[in-house]
Amino acid sequence: MLDEAKVIGAIAGAAASAGSGSVTVATVTTSAPGILGMLGFATTTTVALPVGGVVAVAALVGYDLYKGVKIAKEKH
Repeated sequence: MLDEAKVIGAIAGAAASAGSGSVTVATVTTSAPGILGMLGFATTTTVALPVGGVVAVAALVGYDLYKGVKIAKEKH
């Protein structure tokens, strides 16, 4: 249990040090609402995720996979 607390702490530290930037995941362009849309204008929306969140989720998934493989090997 203590090892897991250390790993979670390390993941939290890595996520915090990853910075406050963001990663663009998608850019969606649609026609503008109302009269501007009828005239052919468009609007663009950017979907972004914070870098710290991406780092934390990736690390937690990796750690869970590691623990799962370790448990599976112990059962054989």
